[in-house]
Amino acid sequence: MKFRAVVKRSGEWWIGWLVDLPGVNAQEKTKEELLKSLKIGAEDMLLTPVEPKEQEELVTIELD
Repeated sequence: MKFRAVVKRSGEWWIGWLVDLPGVNAQEKTKEELLKSLKIGAEDMLLTPVEPKEQEELVTIELD
């Protein structure tokens, strides 16, 4: 699975976020550390259990 990330240098830090998973963002001292943090953030978000509320249904869609 691949996700698009926006990364940029901001002063002494590298900052970035995943376009495809809003809420996954990170700030690190090196670009390599930033990419690792974004990957961990994506994995954590995708593994977080989601409990549907009353009258809601959790479904999965797949892109061809």
